[in-house]
Amino acid sequence: MPIIDIHIHLSDIDSFHQTAIHKSKVDYSAAGLKAEFDKNDVILGIGMGVTEQTKGAFPDPGSPNPMGLNLEERIPPFLMECVGINPNLLAGKHAQDELDRIEARLQAPDVAGIKLYAGYYHYFVHDKIYTPVYELAAWYGLPVVIHTGDTYSMNGLLKYAHPLTVDELAYQQRGVNFMICHLGDPWVMDAAEVVAKNPNVYADLSGLVVGDRPHFERFMNEALFMDHFRRALVYADHYDKMLFGTDWPLAPIDLYAEFIRRLVPEQHHEKVFYENAFGLFPRIRQRIETL
Repeated sequence: MPIIDIHIHLSDIDSFHQTAIHKSKVDYSAAGLKAEFDKNDVILGIGMGVTEQTKGAFPDPGSPNPMGLNLEERIPPFLMECVGINPNLLAGKHAQDELDRIEARLQAPDVAGIKLYAGYYHYFVHDKIYTPVYELAAWYGLPVVIHTGDTYSMNGLLKYAHPLTVDELAYQQRGVNFMICHLGDPWVMDAAEVVAKNPNVYADLSGLVVGDRPHFERFMNEALFMDHFRRALVYADHYDKMLFGTDWPLAPIDLYAEFIRRLVPEQHHEKVFYENAFGLFPRIRQRIETL
């Protein structure tokens, strides 16, 4: 069965390099990612744009918009990008220049959507600072992907990353589709309710486990851990709006796919691993046809 991995990273972020070396033990490079894609029948990935100007500064307050995939010189043909947004610079006197650069990038065919780092940047997603970004998303028919749940940095503030904040946003912006990343973990029941209630909200299942095989085995064999997510999936009852993503390089793709296969009932595998991506990311079909 072909797979679309809708949440990976390929940016020069120090914490990603360290995780790849010490936790997941993956080759954090375009070549390493391609090898894992080929091994697991992943035909396309979507990279979440993010940059840091100073080593270890993520979330970097000074990163210019739009933030992209800067680990390699070029974006590989087997990837698309969700353009990362730094809201700090949307509040300054050069905000229009920032928005102009974002819009120019959104016109590129290899852009699949927009990524907000809620929690990492200290703004609620329904803050007016983001209104021009949502207007661009609506104009270009692109989804907005939102980090929710725990932050991979002690400098994040969790109140901004709670999935319930997406409920107010979804109500305000019915013309835009949103994706809650990481199923809002640890607030997975709240995320499930937001998905169930709002027709324009989806969720990905990325980043729920970080590490190598011994770490995965420990958690996959812990019933309470698995039930934590299964309960939310059953409650939401919307496998048509759940998408597969790994958060690579935080975990090897084969291990993460095994984890999601155990988590999601088999009759929904084709939707979660492949079909649902087409419904949320309208540009990926044309991209796949060119591969």
